[in-house]
Amino acid sequence: MAAVMSQTSTSQLGASAIAPPALPHQTLPPAPALHHLEQDDPKEDHNEDLAYPNLPPFPSDIPTAPLLRISLSKLLSNDLTEITNLWNASRDLGFFYLDLRSPAPSTTKRDSAHEPSECDIDGSALLSSAEKLFSLGEKLFQLPTEEKLKYDFKDQGSYFGYKGIGAGVVDAQGTKDRNEFYNVSKDDILGISEPLPAPELLSSEDARDLLRVFMEGSHAIVTFILRLLNDKLGLPEGKLQALHRLHEVSGDQVRWVSAPPQPQNDQQKALGEHTDFGSITLLHNRLGGLQVLPPSSPSTPKPEWTYVLPLRHHIIVNLGDALVKLTAGVLRSNIHRVVSPPGEQGKETRMSLVYFARPEDEVVLKRLEGSKVIDQKATESGEEDGEWITAKEWILRRALGRRAGGDWKASAGTEGERFKH
Repeated sequence: MAAVMSQTSTSQLGASAIAPPALPHQTLPPAPALHHLEQDDPKEDHNEDLAYPNLPPFPSDIPTAPLLRISLSKLLSNDLTEITNLWNASRDLGFFYLDLRSPAPSTTKRDSAHEPSECDIDGSALLSSAEKLFSLGEKLFQLPTEEKLKYDFKDQGSYFGYKGIGAGVVDAQGTKDRNEFYNVSKDDILGISEPLPAPELLSSEDARDLLRVFMEGSHAIVTFILRLLNDKLGLPEGKLQALHRLHEVSGDQVRWVSAPPQPQNDQQKALGEHTDFGSITLLHNRLGGLQVLPPSSPSTPKPEWTYVLPLRHHIIVNLGDALVKLTAGVLRSNIHRVVSPPGEQGKETRMSLVYFARPEDEVVLKRLEGSKVIDQKATESGEEDGEWITAKEWILRRALGRRAGGDWKASAGTEGERFKH
């Protein structure tokens, strides 16, 4: 795909953003029209500096995916065009940029049972929290390997804690991955579950408070996006949000990911092609490496893997399999993967910070009732009720299936027959 953006482009047992290709017996739904690939917004300020300082620049001659840039501030102002852009991006590609530069929120008194609302959304504060967590993550991965391995809980049936380089696989042949990550449970940090063992670096009151602030700020954005999608789907008021309550048991988590530079003569995928397990993923990253494979269309019958350009002040938002299942495929969870950053960026360690939002553990991932949009989609696709599986079971099956020695086929997602594996 050669288009270059002119605007630029458990439950302590839970999940991973590493979703795999889907099982071959599944049927791939018809590709949606990519409305946002056909438009460019001349009002955008093309002179603004969206590159990250003190890092090698992303090569200017490499095509990048034309993700829509959506303004959080405009969404909060109920800008109907911006809400339509969000809706189109969520149906067409399932990926978009969210510009977090926004006015400070109004102050509201909170209590421990408070659910996130628009009043809690502060994009600038979230960016600041992310900066601090990037620094904390760098220190975390500098710990001795033997220390980090104390917190690999795979053998206890948990996806929280540490995964070392090569402890996961990227394909059906068992090719080892090339990243390490550490997952922190939302339920642990918010006191919903018992605390998990963790390195002293993460156990301090300051670290846990920083994680709490980041999780609450991230979840407020997730709840807001779910509210906008709920309205567009025509679901009963609050339906989607009620499946993702902050203070209920779920597989929500923060993840740090670190992928060291790969040898020039031996570069492989750091993370294999996959769809995400849950509902909404909020990704902070500074270097290239993330690639998406857009759905095929009449104009692009054989789309190619295309880099997603990191943009300063923005996060990359993508939808996961849970929303596909809940909406009969109205919303899209698109295949993506992680490879070495291009050009001079490939000499740097690639660090990412992610917030994964999943439905509450006991939510059954089946088509929601009460939406004509969802009902019509199910009728058009001939969809029948598939397996009834809870969010917790779905996440565990997929996450642990991606670990070395796991059941690769059981880790499959919703993307159909787009890959032979």
